[in-house]
Amino acid sequence: MSSLPEHVPVVELRSPEPSIVTVAKVVYILHGTSILIGIATGASIIGAFLFGWPSIAAVVLNYVMRSDARGTYVESHFSWQIRTFWYAMFFALIVALIGFVLSWLLVGFAVWVFGFVVMGIWVGYRILRGWIKLSRGQTMPQ
Repeated sequence: MSSLPEHVPVVELRSPEPSIVTVAKVVYILHGTSILIGIATGASIIGAFLFGWPSIAAVVLNYVMRSDARGTYVESHFSWQIRTFWYAMFFALIVALIGFVLSWLLVGFAVWVFGFVVMGIWVGYRILRGWIKLSRGQTMPQ
């Protein structure tokens, strides 16, 4: 007897090619490099993550190699990586706009600092969590 309810389909994933696992690792390394650039330089973590060449190259790699990962657990990592980038972009725009609107109250700067620090921690968490799950051969949640 299965522990899953009857309405939940069980999907068998095929084994990924070693090269596509390597691509996913390279993407995590590129994103991690952007995070380290944000920590080590005058750039913010979120600024380096969104606008630094390593993360932009990583997202391009995700989109170019995505079809090779279909049907494997690596596909979930590509989706995780792409969503991390685009969610970070969306939330950065929201924080920037709210900070701009509130800047006349002299709290806009605090909104920017707080928002960008929280997003930097969130991005770091997602990249680290993804790396650990990929290293274990596990899927990422959708």
